[in-house]
Amino acid sequence: MLQIDIWSDVACPFCYIGKRSFEGALATFEHADEVEVRWHSFELDPHAPSVPASGIYDLLAAKYGVTREQAVAMNERVATMAAAVGLTLDFDAIKPTSTFAAHRVLQCAATEDLQAAAAEELFAAYFTKGANLADPDELADAVAVLGLDRERLRAVAAGDEFAGQVRADEARAAELGITGVPYFLVQSRYAVSGAQPRETFEKALSKAWDLATADATAS
Repeated sequence: MLQIDIWSDVACPFCYIGKRSFEGALATFEHADEVEVRWHSFELDPHAPSVPASGIYDLLAAKYGVTREQAVAMNERVATMAAAVGLTLDFDAIKPTSTFAAHRVLQCAATEDLQAAAAEELFAAYFTKGANLADPDELADAVAVLGLDRERLRAVAAGDEFAGQVRADEARAAELGITGVPYFLVQSRYAVSGAQPRETFEKALSKAWDLATADATAS
C-alpha cells in the first residue's frame, strides 16, 4: 500500500490545479486501488479575516508590492494554468477570508471518508461561486451536497470542533519544513511540491511503487 500525504488550502489556486493533476495521474495508475491518500490542513494566511476586507487583486497587490493591474495579470496567468487542466476560475468573484473553519469542516468530512470530495466542493465554491469560506452557512451549503448533515456541518464551522486536528496537521507541516502548498509527501520519503503537471505525478507514483516493491522484496 502506497501512502500519500497532501497538505493543501482551499483558498490556493495552485492546490486546486495540483489536485486535479494528481487525481488525473492516480486515475490511470495501475495500482490505484493500493494507494491511500490522506489530506492535511494548511492555512496560507492564518491571520486572514473572517469577513472579506478587500478583493483578491488588492490583496495580492499589497502582499507582493505590485500594482493592481499587475495583480490582475498574475491571476490571468494562473487562470490559464487552471484552464489547461479543465478548471475555470473566477477571480473577480473571490472573497478572501480565513480558511480555518473550512479546514475544520474538511476534518469533519474526513470522518466519513469524504475529505477529498468536500475539498472539491469548497474549491469550486471559492473559485467559481464567490463563496465566503468563513461563513458557517455557506460552508455547510457547499459540503452538504455530498449527503452530510447540513446542521452538523454548520455547527462544526461555527464552533471549534476539529480545531486540534487542524493544528496538528499544521504543526506536522512545520516539522517537515513545509512553507507552501500544495505539498505531496510520498511514502514519507520524498516530496512533490507545487502544482506540477500530471506527468510529474505519474512518474512519482511509478517511482514510489517500484521503491515499495523493492523494499518488500528485500525484507
